[in-house]
Amino acid sequence: MILPVQAGTQQYDIVLEAGVLPRAGEYFDLHRRVLVVTDDGVPASYAALVAAACDAPTCLTLPQGEKTKCFASLERLLSAMLAAGLTRKDCVVAVGGGVVGDLSGFAASCYMRGIDFYNIPTTLLAQVDSSVGGKTAIDFGGVKNSVGAFYPPRGILIDPSTLQTLSPRQRSAGLAEAIKMAATSDAALFSVLETCEDLTAALPEIIHRALCIKRDVVQQDPKESGLRRVLNFGHTVGHAIESEAGGRLLHGECVALGMLPMSAPAVRERLRAVLARYDLPTKIEASPAALLPYLLHDKKMGRDTVTAVCVDEIGSFRFAERTPAEILHDLEQLV
Repeated sequence: MILPVQAGTQQYDIVLEAGVLPRAGEYFDLHRRVLVVTDDGVPASYAALVAAACDAPTCLTLPQGEKTKCFASLERLLSAMLAAGLTRKDCVVAVGGGVVGDLSGFAASCYMRGIDFYNIPTTLLAQVDSSVGGKTAIDFGGVKNSVGAFYPPRGILIDPSTLQTLSPRQRSAGLAEAIKMAATSDAALFSVLETCEDLTAALPEIIHRALCIKRDVVQQDPKESGLRRVLNFGHTVGHAIESEAGGRLLHGECVALGMLPMSAPAVRERLRAVLARYDLPTKIEASPAALLPYLLHDKKMGRDTVTAVCVDEIGSFRFAERTPAEILHDLEQLV
């Protein structure tokens, strides 16, 4: 299945097919110098398959985890590109989860003022969400994604077979992003997540429907000036939780928790049930006071407020301007 995405004046394709990874060379232009970036949490065979399709590959394996999204790693990628002799006609391919994709895309946007970037997401979270839309970034000053650029990929290859090597915890964290999109935009998908008996069998449908939501939103609003903010449901509080947790929680787990204070009571009840179904956390352990400094530094914060995404009924949403004090009040009501 091929889903075309229109990103401003640029179009790229999302290829969704089980077993497609060994055929990356059929969909990406790899007949040039290529930096293949992965991390040590991803099976080495995945990057090796991509490298085998390249004329002149250089492989770089980073440590897994959110701490890798930093200036030191960015410098390491840029240095590797220079050492390999990459020119403006060459490219970067990310093979891994959201950390590898965000970092590699940002490095590609910086190098020689921008070279081609391809993404092969191998985690569920990256497949349904972070690989699509052109957001690239690193973390800085203790604030998640505070330095980055909008830089669409030239292509995305999604092979659901790679999820077979994903840990149950990582798979659940990825589902949080699909739950997020279903809650705001697809009541039928939310019902699938509530009731499916065989998650493995349901994953292709879940990935496809989530991708369709993400694609439709980013096509209408490529640089988050309006509608695309709906994709931030759960992220305003979720990013604060993630920063405060310092690595104890996965990104998807934090998004799961971040949805709760932005939901009406009836929605919150259904959310908690579906989160518990997939072993996602349902209680925010950090105190509201501990989260406040991170809320104040949210990159979406305006002069006094942040545009929060609220869900009053599954399958729909509204935007609301909320002050940090109002968000703190919402959090206090959950205790």
